[in-house]
Amino acid sequence: MKFSLRNSIRWSIFISIVTFIVSCALTVAATSVLKGLSWGIGMGTVFLLVLVGIVFDMTGLAAAAAKETPFHAMAAEKVKGSRQAILIVRNADKFSSFCNDVIGDIAGIISGAASAMVVIELVRSMNVDNALIHTTISVLFTGLVSAMTVGGKAMGKSIAISYANLIILWVGKIFYFSEHRLHIKIISGKKKSSNGKKGNKRAAGSNQPS
Repeated sequence: MKFSLRNSIRWSIFISIVTFIVSCALTVAATSVLKGLSWGIGMGTVFLLVLVGIVFDMTGLAAAAAKETPFHAMAAEKVKGSRQAILIVRNADKFSSFCNDVIGDIAGIISGAASAMVVIELVRSMNVDNALIHTTISVLFTGLVSAMTVGGKAMGKSIAISYANLIILWVGKIFYFSEHRLHIKIISGKKKSSNGKKGNKRAAGSNQPS
């Protein structure tokens, strides 16, 4: 695939706008929902957001590391999800950018905002009006969330590099299910045209001496 600076700039602007809108909407929604929940449910929500970030970060890296050739063999054998996997690999730059930069980073931002809400609810439930205790709980919980995020993504990267094709095949199966059962097409691409090759063959044939 040839690099196009114009397409790259367009994609960057588009993904930045999408990230801004989605991040603002989800942050407001998350803080509004967590405000009325207990700190235990809020903590579970934070851990779930961390897990989402790790999974999408791993998937995005797998798309960049996966090889297209094995999926062609699978497509010839009509393996479900193989054609969708080919499209993912061919659009690895956009797919990985969406997974890593949009979903992954947004999950991290929202988990940070949710962590603050959890700390507030936890201190309130303890009925403790002490700035030192509040700061200690905030630091410990933030450190725990950060450690889980970094450690989880580090392990996810190792898995993504080692099992890139397997991960993308499973993602392709999910896309296949979405297309054929839910009738929702998540990824699309143009087929390579063979007109050029046919034209060259005809030209070569017409140039042969009679």
